[in-house]
Amino acid sequence: MTVRPPLPPCRGPLTAHLFPHLQAAPHHLPPLPGTDEDVLSGDDFQLALYCCYELHYQGFADVDDRWEWEPSLLAARRQLEERFERRLVDEVGPLDEVVDVEVGLRAVIDAGSGPSLSSYLRDDGTLEQLREFAAHRSAYQLKEADPHTWAIPRLRDGAKAALVEIQADEYGGGVEAQMHSTLFATTMDLLGLDCGYGTYLDLLPGPTLATTNLVSLFGLHRRWRGALVGHLAVFEMTSVQPMSRYAAALGRHGLDAEATRFYDVHVAIDGHHEVVASKQLAGGLAAAEPELSGDILFGALALMEIEGRFARHLLGAWEAGRTSLRSPLPSAGAGERDPGPWA
Repeated sequence: MTVRPPLPPCRGPLTAHLFPHLQAAPHHLPPLPGTDEDVLSGDDFQLALYCCYELHYQGFADVDDRWEWEPSLLAARRQLEERFERRLVDEVGPLDEVVDVEVGLRAVIDAGSGPSLSSYLRDDGTLEQLREFAAHRSAYQLKEADPHTWAIPRLRDGAKAALVEIQADEYGGGVEAQMHSTLFATTMDLLGLDCGYGTYLDLLPGPTLATTNLVSLFGLHRRWRGALVGHLAVFEMTSVQPMSRYAAALGRHGLDAEATRFYDVHVAIDGHHEVVASKQLAGGLAAAEPELSGDILFGALALMEIEGRFARHLLGAWEAGRTSLRSPLPSAGAGERDPGPWA
């Protein structure tokens, strides 16, 4: 039986408006209230968008599945998406003319100036910080590959074949125990974390939710298929070194090969995925649909921007001596958290 989490507590006016409606039978949703919260990092804004998107993944135990395609909810989600997209364009700029997508992707990666979260965790990270990092990443890693898979029916020929090759590895070649989401759940378990889907959603701040919302935005919209390919290409092209550092960080704290297997598997296969993603996937899509070249690089730049914000949030919190989560990780057997003033 699939165990789905309930909706988390509200965080502000957007979720306070949205969640009570979602917990009732599907009906017409009144327009969302306005908010002055920062779109790219605001806790309330990003949680509202995340929960709208989650209805296309595993959903929530207390939300009727019929809400997934309720037109008034889609209209409200579109309001959030428009604000999210505008801010992304403001940060990284639209790209129309691209001569060579592969060269452009390399340039995006080379120009990255964000702090190295993996280097910090390898060299100085505490075990508690590693646990926090795993809790942050659970929002994406426990659904790893799913949003990128939405591109398969939207691509053709070589680009489609390249994506299927990458995704087949992400899903463990059809073996549940080898799926990357399963391997990450094992890492969480060996770190003393609850590996249940959605367990830590209430603890995840806006910058973390934005990392998953970005790929959900690209994955759910056919018009953003180029950006989704650029997003995945940069993920694969920049994976090997960080994954090896995370494995080393776990090893430094005495965790064994079972705990590091998630990272070791990525080190082993992502060197090949890098070539497939840059040449056959991104390069192939650009050759088949040249008008998407700008979108491919936009997706790459947006990923670098959002991931940079995520890394700065974690490192800034740790440097200040505080948790990078909304509150510290609960100890085993701890009761539910105080839902706060917006519940």
